[in-house]
Amino acid sequence: MKLEEKLEEIGHIGGRRGPCLSETCQADAKLRANRKGDGPAKQEANGKSTVPRRSLNTYTWQEVQRHNQEGDQWLVINRKVYDVTKWASRHPGGHRVLSHYAGEDATDAFRAMHLDLDIVKLYLKPLLIGELASGEPSQERNKNAQSSFLQHDIGHLSMFKTSKWNHLMHKLVMCHLKGLSANWWNYRHFQHHVKPNIYPKDPDIDVGPLFLLGDSQPVKYGKKKIKYINYEKQHLYFYMVGLPFLMPGYFNLQSMQVMYLRKYWVDIVFVSSFYIRHFITFGPFYGIFGTVLLIYLVKFLESPWIAYVTQMSHIPMRMSEEENRDWLSTQVLATCNIEQSFFNDWFTGHLNFQIEHHLFPTMPRHNYHKVAPLVRSLCAKHGLLYVNKPMLTAFGDIVRALKKSAALWMDTYYE
Repeated sequence: MKLEEKLEEIGHIGGRRGPCLSETCQADAKLRANRKGDGPAKQEANGKSTVPRRSLNTYTWQEVQRHNQEGDQWLVINRKVYDVTKWASRHPGGHRVLSHYAGEDATDAFRAMHLDLDIVKLYLKPLLIGELASGEPSQERNKNAQSSFLQHDIGHLSMFKTSKWNHLMHKLVMCHLKGLSANWWNYRHFQHHVKPNIYPKDPDIDVGPLFLLGDSQPVKYGKKKIKYINYEKQHLYFYMVGLPFLMPGYFNLQSMQVMYLRKYWVDIVFVSSFYIRHFITFGPFYGIFGTVLLIYLVKFLESPWIAYVTQMSHIPMRMSEEENRDWLSTQVLATCNIEQSFFNDWFTGHLNFQIEHHLFPTMPRHNYHKVAPLVRSLCAKHGLLYVNKPMLTAFGDIVRALKKSAALWMDTYYE
């Protein structure tokens, strides 16, 4: 089986067609784009249509890349150019996801993050302003043409066939059962998926002033002589603060803040039902104060589990500022897998296959192990390191990465 056929198989397992990788496929895309102008004439000759098709403006990549500001955002999907400036604030995944791809080709991210492409394309029609000129490559010249748990699955639209049911169940599980805002999670998590470990676009690694991650952030703080805490000891703070307080402190407070400031009324109602349910159920036994303690005790116990699962696959991996890489390289370089076993699959909710999850975020998690060998062979062909490590090694790599970043900060701060 050829590699391109393997990738097509991946797409079928995930419920959609796989992205195009080969140069031949890219050439075919150009050929189809060049042939578009012939359609109406042929139809007219056959007597099927006499209405000429509206011609589209054509743009070069240089023109598209100029529109990459918050108040002026263009992006390219399947060689079509869209002006999303005014619509960005209404984007269900949040406006920042679009701004991260302003002036860039968003085809792979568009395919990966949307479940029902036919419906989503209806929203794109009014935003269409043109297409790439026939001589332009399908992606920017410096790119190669390549194409948790319960609430995590629903948030990625991977449980039900229709987006509506996924969104509804996500509200129920995230807001009513977990007490956190579904919209807050979506907008934060989708940014992480489209730009993993890209500073400062990925909110999961922009956690200053408490922690300094990667190579550039510690140097930046060091040169500016910023020392909010003793970063030499940040690997110890991770155990004392990061693990136990990620859920009850950081996530909980940020969720409430975002709900209030952005007026997510539906989320506020659902989250209120979470606390009302607890007070009705446990209030008669423990009182108001005791019930609040119970709620946050559960979050406190859950927090180390979530922190380890979410951080061990990213903190030790490559972090950088925007390098405008292709979809495959962007995801693989910023992600690593944890070795498969019955315990590891259960402990991580199958997110030990983090590389596959990032490449195919709407794929149901029980299919990750099926596509892993194909992804591994794809990475080998393109010279990308496919990292797969034992879980205890991954835990230790978090600490080692924090120590490395602290050393970079010390070198610049004390020089």
